[in-house]
Amino acid sequence: MRCHYCDEEAAFAAEKDGLKVGLCTDHFRERMEELTDSAELSELEDKIDVDRTE
Repeated sequence: MRCHYCDEEAAFAAEKDGLKVGLCTDHFRERMEELTDSAELSELEDKIDVDRTE
């Protein structure tokens, strides 16, 4: 499988409703950074009461 954004070999793949998308390591990291900075993730963390103590 190839990355959805470039022609590199996909290191990660996600599938939903029969649609499968692959991402290389670099693009996976970029998408994770976008998710980390998103308001939606913050709202979800508030709803599920995430405890980040180590």
